[in-house]
Amino acid sequence: MPIGIPFILTSGANPVPVSFEYTDESEPGPYPIPHNAPIEGGETSDGDRHVLVVEQKTCKLYELYSARKKGKSWTAVSGAVFDLKSNQLRPANWTSADAAGLPILPGLVRYEEIASGEIKHAIRFTAKKTQKAYLWPARHYASKITDKNVPPMGTRFRLKASFNIDGFSKENQVILRALKKYGMILADNGSDWFLSGAPNEKWNNDQLHKLGKVLGDQFEAVDSESLMISTDSGEAKQN
Repeated sequence: MPIGIPFILTSGANPVPVSFEYTDESEPGPYPIPHNAPIEGGETSDGDRHVLVVEQKTCKLYELYSARKKGKSWTAVSGAVFDLKSNQLRPANWTSADAAGLPILPGLVRYEEIASGEIKHAIRFTAKKTQKAYLWPARHYASKITDKNVPPMGTRFRLKASFNIDGFSKENQVILRALKKYGMILADNGSDWFLSGAPNEKWNNDQLHKLGKVLGDQFEAVDSESLMISTDSGEAKQN
């Protein structure tokens, strides 16, 4: 099974019923999930089992956490719908398919971006320990830890401009340049400093593992809230 969080594009798929465990923080179904929608980790996975669907006609993103197909319907712990034409964030304190209450797909590194030579967005990442707090644009936390030395959900870290990327492959340099310009946003509990991407057979996993040479002290925390226009919007001030 390819490593990463898969997604699928659809246009006019028949909506199917979805039942949620967190009904009070999930948009109710039905969701336009194609019958062949991939599940993160595969159908037998005991991991996060994310399902991401982009409905192209409406330009909406549908995301599920811990998704399981039950005949012609689905179950999930939580689900979220994002209008990709809008900067509107989820209600305060609402989760999504991610612990931070953010959409997953916009933060994934896609191989097509590597091939183009540029990633034009911040990258989703996870950490083992997160704080019982969140920073804009996040909307939710999933921790009992109050230690201020532990990062809240939504924290953005940026690779220092002084970090020399010359010794890395061209593909990895694309990722590192994005980490210098846009940084990475803490979106979920998981492996420490783990960047997220979409599966693609063209990835060179041996090269990707060499990104592990970049240590945490080469990053700096960014005051993202200084860019905030509204607490309920993901729109940011432009330089």
